[in-house]
Amino acid sequence: MPQACVIGLGRSGMAAARLLQRQGWQVSLSDAGNSETLKKSQQALEAEGISVQLGHRFVPDTSISRVVVSPGVPWDLPTLEQAREQGVEVMGEMELAWQALKDVPWVGITGTNGKTTTTALVAAIFQAAGLNAPACGNIGFAACEVALHALQDGKSPDWVIAEVSSYQIESSASLAPRIGIWTTFTPDHLSRHYTLENYHRIKASLLHQSHQQVLNGDDLHLNQAAAHWPEAHWTRVEGRASVPGNPDIGAYVEDGWAIALGKPIVPVAALQMVGRHNQQNLLMAVLAARLAGIEKEAIAHAIETFPGVAHRLEHVATWRGISFINDSKATNYDAAYVGLSSVPAPAILIAGGDPKEGDDIAWLNCIRQKAAAVVLIGKAAPAFATRLTAADYFNYEIVETLDRALPRSVQLAQLNNASAILLSPACASFDQYPSFEHRGEHFRQLCQAYMEDGT
Repeated sequence: MPQACVIGLGRSGMAAARLLQRQGWQVSLSDAGNSETLKKSQQALEAEGISVQLGHRFVPDTSISRVVVSPGVPWDLPTLEQAREQGVEVMGEMELAWQALKDVPWVGITGTNGKTTTTALVAAIFQAAGLNAPACGNIGFAACEVALHALQDGKSPDWVIAEVSSYQIESSASLAPRIGIWTTFTPDHLSRHYTLENYHRIKASLLHQSHQQVLNGDDLHLNQAAAHWPEAHWTRVEGRASVPGNPDIGAYVEDGWAIALGKPIVPVAALQMVGRHNQQNLLMAVLAARLAGIEKEAIAHAIETFPGVAHRLEHVATWRGISFINDSKATNYDAAYVGLSSVPAPAILIAGGDPKEGDDIAWLNCIRQKAAAVVLIGKAAPAFATRLTAADYFNYEIVETLDRALPRSVQLAQLNNASAILLSPACASFDQYPSFEHRGEHFRQLCQAYMEDGT
């Protein structure tokens, strides 16, 4: 029996291990961590016959034929390079799922920001059309969970709707979606990819391997590169005349309607999500659906009933005229800029966490225009305070944690007649939380407790 090793005991790693076992591999799994949560996962997998080593770093072994890495594992890890030199097949979890489901058409959505909302919209539309089209990747299921379910049920999905990060693209050499969507491109993950050029090359590779490409023409970087994508289907909120290439094969907004492939599909006001960026997400999703042959009635129904995306400009509660908004998924400056731009002024902004590299100028300018006060948390707080001071913005406070940030934000909202308290961190969560979802859920819980307490 061939032997495979999976690195990383997260949801993706567990799914990959189970899929490999189902395919006839003898599977072991390793993770450098040793938390109680990981120990519970270890017990579950070992009960299924999968060996798990915690507190362990992968070392190549001549007995191993395949290594599958979880998205959080650096692709240029020295031990992975060593394994490749030894002739070991090394792939990402997304690639493993693709190889199991490559006979099924995929929609692959990538981009710096906007991926999750666009993926959720695409999945909702395809499902409204009666298709078995699970969302996976960075949203919904792990990709290998979809493949495992297909094996267990003996029935493949009609479509796979995959949110694909740059980490997953670089470890998925043969992934070739039927439709590829590129939402936005701005500096991010440079600590992993080193240069903006390398980050761009990785993102672009998914689109080059896609049979049809949908690109956001409102994104400055993508629009400037339009000449490199002569066959692409472009989207623009601005209207027909602004669409790069042939507007009749793209999508745009005209007279309040989303127009795709030359036909009106749905009023943009039908989407109950604020912000111009969400109109763009709507256009990309609608265009992908039309390229897949989905009728406009199913598209309109899905858009009208779409509930929004958790942790992305998610309205949590309203108390004494103050809206509490969870935008925990805004893990970089550009996403946080979009979040703050989308709420009414004046607002109280909660920002900070595990800092990332990037251009913060637009974000700082938006803070000066819209934020009555900024409450800073996490590891980034001192650096953010320095940047705000340099931008001549002084109405900020460092409170370190969300537990302290929420009550202080309520006080500041009342003092400044603010209409919203926005958690939009502009940072990753890993200094204080396992994920942005955990951070957003904690914010929700704090808001709910505050509502119930009635202080």
